[in-house]
Amino acid sequence: MSILSAKNLGLFFGAFDLFHGISVTVANDSKIGLIGPNGIGKTSLMMILAGLNQPTTGSIHIARGKRLGYLRQEASDTLSKTSGIGDFGQTSGTRDSAETAYPLAFARDKNTVYGEMLSVFSGLQDQQMYLHKLEADMAGGCYTEEILTTYGDLQAAFEHAGGYDYDLRIQQTLQGLGLGKQTWEMPLDHLSGGQKTRLLLARLLLEKPVLLMLDEPTNHLDAEAIEWLEHTLKEWEGAVLVASHDRYFLDNSVNSIWEMSHSGIEVYSGNYSSYLLQRDSRWEYAQRVFVEEKERLQKEMDFVQRNWVRASTHARALGVLRKVTRELMAVDTYGIMVLRSGRKWHDLDLRADKPLEVIEGIRKVNALEMPARPPLIRPRLVPSKDSSNIILRAKEAEIGYPGKVLFQAKQLELRRSECAALIGPNGSGKTTFLKTLLGQVEPLNGEVRLGASLEIGYFAQAHDELNPDATVLDELLNNREMDPGLARSHLAQYLFRGDDVFKPISALSGGERGRLALAILALRGANFLLLDEPTNHLDLPAREVLQQVLQDFAGTILLVSHDRYLIDQLASQIWELRDGRLNVFDGTYQEFVLQRVATSSQPRRMLLPSKPLRRDNSRETRRRQQALSMLEERIHNQEQAVQRISQELHHTGSSKSYEALNEISWKYAQAQAELEKLTNEWEKMVEKV
Repeated sequence: MSILSAKNLGLFFGAFDLFHGISVTVANDSKIGLIGPNGIGKTSLMMILAGLNQPTTGSIHIARGKRLGYLRQEASDTLSKTSGIGDFGQTSGTRDSAETAYPLAFARDKNTVYGEMLSVFSGLQDQQMYLHKLEADMAGGCYTEEILTTYGDLQAAFEHAGGYDYDLRIQQTLQGLGLGKQTWEMPLDHLSGGQKTRLLLARLLLEKPVLLMLDEPTNHLDAEAIEWLEHTLKEWEGAVLVASHDRYFLDNSVNSIWEMSHSGIEVYSGNYSSYLLQRDSRWEYAQRVFVEEKERLQKEMDFVQRNWVRASTHARALGVLRKVTRELMAVDTYGIMVLRSGRKWHDLDLRADKPLEVIEGIRKVNALEMPARPPLIRPRLVPSKDSSNIILRAKEAEIGYPGKVLFQAKQLELRRSECAALIGPNGSGKTTFLKTLLGQVEPLNGEVRLGASLEIGYFAQAHDELNPDATVLDELLNNREMDPGLARSHLAQYLFRGDDVFKPISALSGGERGRLALAILALRGANFLLLDEPTNHLDLPAREVLQQVLQDFAGTILLVSHDRYLIDQLASQIWELRDGRLNVFDGTYQEFVLQRVATSSQPRRMLLPSKPLRRDNSRETRRRQQALSMLEERIHNQEQAVQRISQELHHTGSSKSYEALNEISWKYAQAQAELEKLTNEWEKMVEKV
């Protein structure tokens, strides 16, 4: 059963066609990742589906009575009585904004963080107060059969609605999203923009809409909060639609990918990695379909032309021409693949009042062009010379500024052709360490030494080194003296084509500034790259190409990034900054995560939320309680098994045996899955006892 379906959605601004021909369905259990190049209209589409914007064409149907929730990329300062939740019935075409109210803001402007979360459960709080009143009445001697029955019914309803654990849910959600206890009593107007966005996300998760729509939800989250959100979305009982550039996040949270283009959406089953495997074969298939369908249309128009003037065959030629006219309209709206989709003409929301003229039909068929893959940057980074074997060595080093030590590095070594990823919370000293290597900041203590024959290429996070008053072409020529024609050819590899090279840098987007910085970096012949958030502002296609370029790079890389997918593909060492120390892990990011989980795993004991004891001594209840005790014993034993395997995994990881690590990792995953299964059984049984 579907929660939402959209048919032939389009959005135009005058003569500008942002997108058209979008038809999608969201099932009850869908976990969908929405991807596409920057500027394709992903946010506009989500806002249309959320009821915040109206499409130019098309219709939307939402199952009656379903609650939908939507989170913008950035928090809204507008105050309202609800928070991005709407109750909908069937809608078609444009929608009344009052019917689809999505305020996306806080309940009361004077609320604290915790008070805002409590407002989600105002109904339960009212029920709780009434239950307390009944308890007081009964304690005072008012103990009638009617009051007992009313109390029992209300208490059962209160429990079923989560009345005994909503405080725990609030605390887990706030802490999971990085809003610790120190923020809970803060007034909302004291929060930063990122904190407000996280708080709105927390509110939506507590509201439990059946369709959760999130636009770049990881933008303001640290690594631990992202991992918590991944797990939450994986376990979400409703549907999820999330637009994200975070490939690792998409791999861990979705089971379907919507790839958006100007002319529709391609649906792929599986997560992001599965999408990559399917995409190339689909492109090859689409190219074959184009050639076959164009040849067929050309043959049909040849038949029309040869038989148009014959009285005996004119009617048949006219029928073929009407068919070709409709097919050309469908191709123009939906793309060539619509001819193989099996969709009927009456389902396409198109009208052909009269057939094309014969000459016009022939011209249109011959003018059909094969769909081109999106243009990609194709840079190459080639070291101008070999470096020494030891690139970087640090011993007993303290990194920071006078009067402020950010972290200590006891022992550190990076060798030629290796890639190390430096990770840690914001403000922990990652960029400061890169500046130390560049000689811009001196180490406070200890030794930080660079190898010989190094040509360092630095990619700065904010691209402050770019002159905002220069044009794209002038900035490249200021960094490397070369023929302007060759410079323009080089810039074209980074999608600066035609008059783009004359744009002032101050007018460039973040992604364009990143591409220009890469274009300049490629000309320097560096053999040691210091990369500070290189994928910031890049869309997914550009991230894929950058990853391939860095994988092909023959030099050494020190990478600072929040892009876990890029780190996992490139890094052979993980340098983690935590609690003022730099800790080195020799292995991939995935192995690092496994080891971290293993070393931090602790046996969990589940506590039943406190609630009034029921006066029910029936045999069935005693049987359920006995079964519950046995299940809790099984859970306890399984927790011990998980702990034993986690210790084994820790020791195996330190021995660097890849085969052994794989085997123990599999055993650990199986044990965790069994523990999760038993826990789910326990939660269901608790509801019945």
